[in-house]
Amino acid sequence: MSAFLIYGATGYTGRLCAEHAVARGLRPVLAGRNVDTLRALAEGLGLEWRAFGLDASAVVRDGLAGMKVVLHAAGPFSATARPMAEACLATGTHYVDITGEIDVIEALAARGREAEAAGVMLLPGAGFDVVPSDCLAAHVAARLPGATRLRISIGGFQGISRGTAKTMLEGVAYGTRVRRGGRIVEIADTPRASADFGSGPRPTIGLGWGDVATAWYSTRIPDIDVFFQASPALARAAVMPRPFKRILAAGFSQRLLKRGIERRMPPGPTPEERARSRCLFVAEAWDDSGRRVASRMGSPEGYTLTTLTAVEIARRAAEGIAKPGFQTPATAYGADFILSFAGIERQDL
Repeated sequence: MSAFLIYGATGYTGRLCAEHAVARGLRPVLAGRNVDTLRALAEGLGLEWRAFGLDASAVVRDGLAGMKVVLHAAGPFSATARPMAEACLATGTHYVDITGEIDVIEALAARGREAEAAGVMLLPGAGFDVVPSDCLAAHVAARLPGATRLRISIGGFQGISRGTAKTMLEGVAYGTRVRRGGRIVEIADTPRASADFGSGPRPTIGLGWGDVATAWYSTRIPDIDVFFQASPALARAAVMPRPFKRILAAGFSQRLLKRGIERRMPPGPTPEERARSRCLFVAEAWDDSGRRVASRMGSPEGYTLTTLTAVEIARRAAEGIAKPGFQTPATAYGADFILSFAGIERQDL
């Protein structure tokens, strides 16, 4: 089947998705900017390929010709999501990406009616960001109808790719972003909490993660926070003065730091590192009367999970299992979608 295209196939995550698709007997078309790297990858996997950039809308539309779905894996999505999504809307191609960037998700959500009219599904966050946490959030929301507060805690996340590092760098200008009364706001202080990932309470630190955007559309819970298990590096970043964050966010600083990422970081975790890692999630919901429900889930390592969920979503969409308009993983495929993958364990607490 060549009904879907993987754009950014030569990047760390895109390559993993391409290899996993072939292992499943799927035949995606591979695409990206670098002709030589793309040709070598595609020929090694026995797949078709198309080389094109995202700078000219007509070129992108031509690159999507004949495709039912694009699995967009070329970040940072703050620069690449808009041209790809616009081409998808123009060509009637379903759009699936692996971003966890709040602003990108919100921009795609704002085009939901346009996408519905075009018969196109816009589904960001099809990987580790945010399939497991989004599905778990929807699950606890169903357990407590009328919930008004949601907290998602994430643990065990180890090792990132160069692309993810660049994306995280772009968010350095922001304070902690949360949802309050259904609106995304920035709070001055970095919140601290704790979560029991299965071996007793562990300290956590608030972060502006993609679920701040997606969980609202999946649950309609108005107050949403996301926390990560505290690590030394995360703790240092949490106490970084805001003026220093603003300096790091400046264009020159961003360019300099991204060049450093390219030179010094490995492409991503090794297969051995991915195999021995595991991610953990806790979702808690409260209503105005003080009632609380919580559920916990374990999953494979983040990049491994991304290959499983993103390729499966692209496959389903290519087969016509896609809801037009803006979707989250949970609104498109349900809270139990995550349970269809090996290595997932969910427990109601």
